[in-house]
Amino acid sequence: MANEQELNFEAAMAELEEVVNQLERGDVPLEQAIELFQRGMKLSQMCNQKLEQVERKIEMIVEEDGEFRKQPFGGNEDEGGVSL
Repeated sequence: MANEQELNFEAAMAELEEVVNQLERGDVPLEQAIELFQRGMKLSQMCNQKLEQVERKIEMIVEEDGEFRKQPFGGNEDEGGVSL
């Protein structure tokens, strides 16, 4: 298990997938299953935070009335975001 500070999104997702696989097999002792579950929750939260950070950075170029303008991607359309 790597330190959360050192993990990029892809590495965190790969580790989370491995944690899920271990838990789904059901052959780990209870104490280890609890530790794996806690690690999986931390990884899940970390991945979610990274996705939210990226989402805030992404902008779309939208054509409106023949003019182009930048607009935040995702989020609430009432707040100027575009959702797909």
